[in-house]
Amino acid sequence: MPPTITPFWSRVPDSELADLRRRIAAHRWPATETSPDQGVSSRRMRALAERWLDFDWRAVETWLDAAGQARTAIDGLDIHFLHLRSPRPEATPVLLTHGWPGSVLEFRHVIERVSDPRAGLPPMHLVIPSLPGYGFSDAPAEAGWDIHRIARAWHELMGRLGYRDYVAGGSDWGTSVSTSLGLQFPDAVRALYLVPPLAAPITDETPTAEEAETRAALRERQRTGSAYSEVHATRPQTIGHALNDSPIGLLAWLAEKFDEWADPRTPVAADDLLADVSLYWFTRSAPTSIRLYYESIRQVSAWFTAPTADQVRVPTGCAVFPAELPRPSRREAERRFTRIVHWGEPEFGGHFAALEQPGAYLAHLAATIEATAAG
Repeated sequence: MPPTITPFWSRVPDSELADLRRRIAAHRWPATETSPDQGVSSRRMRALAERWLDFDWRAVETWLDAAGQARTAIDGLDIHFLHLRSPRPEATPVLLTHGWPGSVLEFRHVIERVSDPRAGLPPMHLVIPSLPGYGFSDAPAEAGWDIHRIARAWHELMGRLGYRDYVAGGSDWGTSVSTSLGLQFPDAVRALYLVPPLAAPITDETPTAEEAETRAALRERQRTGSAYSEVHATRPQTIGHALNDSPIGLLAWLAEKFDEWADPRTPVAADDLLADVSLYWFTRSAPTSIRLYYESIRQVSAWFTAPTADQVRVPTGCAVFPAELPRPSRREAERRFTRIVHWGEPEFGGHFAALEQPGAYLAHLAATIEATAAG
């Protein structure tokens, strides 16, 4: 019997909405910070909390339903995904993977533009899965769901949907999962679209001024802003108890990264942030999502800090946004990705490029598709 793909509709009970508002209103606020570098500020948090009380989650559900939700069982887990099939037969299948603290909602504005015939984009079939343990995908009940196992599940998903080959892209965890797809299934991956590619610094040559500046920024980020990653990688269940029980605690944990990792010139809109945090809250996926760090962050960190022998030979398009870290140079990326067909350095944008700069994000995806077709 062929695997079943089941349409999915998200419906949070009214009681859950009321409980969230009750918890927000009853939050015990900490004393105001004594220095601006101590984390997300009390002023910022109180403003977000007040907005959250009136946030329209039902509108998010309506949008998700219109985007085309479904689930299918792969490797013992029900995987949730969005599937937007173009009416154009020549459309390119594009598999996009989100990261943390994101979700399928990261691609909300991308989907809206791809669906608009006036946008002038090449036709695309979009497949956007929720990572295991995120959103409406099942959470693994055992260890072992690393980026490579997820990549194999994604390849199975694309086959079930009738796509024998496809473009794979994303950012954050999506960069790593997509890279693994290129390594494991080079005959099926038409191209990668990496935002940004993960590549190690060149150590046998003098760095350029830009490379040196980027490396210094990354060292500073690791010195002052990497505690969350160490907690996720070593004690995800401990922090998970708090994130699963306090909506304001969850909001602070995620909002800090949305605020710090976005380009300050193109911040993530408050309602986009609250939609994402609400999805984590209602699906109780905060504790299960961060376990991916336990599974894979050591290897992924090595990919952009130390030389690696696993060269990626499929055609690759890259977009390196100016406020992103890591931010490799093209010559660094070329040592690992041997067939770069497009290289873009947009003027604005940071870690959440699909939310911050969806037009630029799609322009470089389109350029990758066109360069691959031409080559």
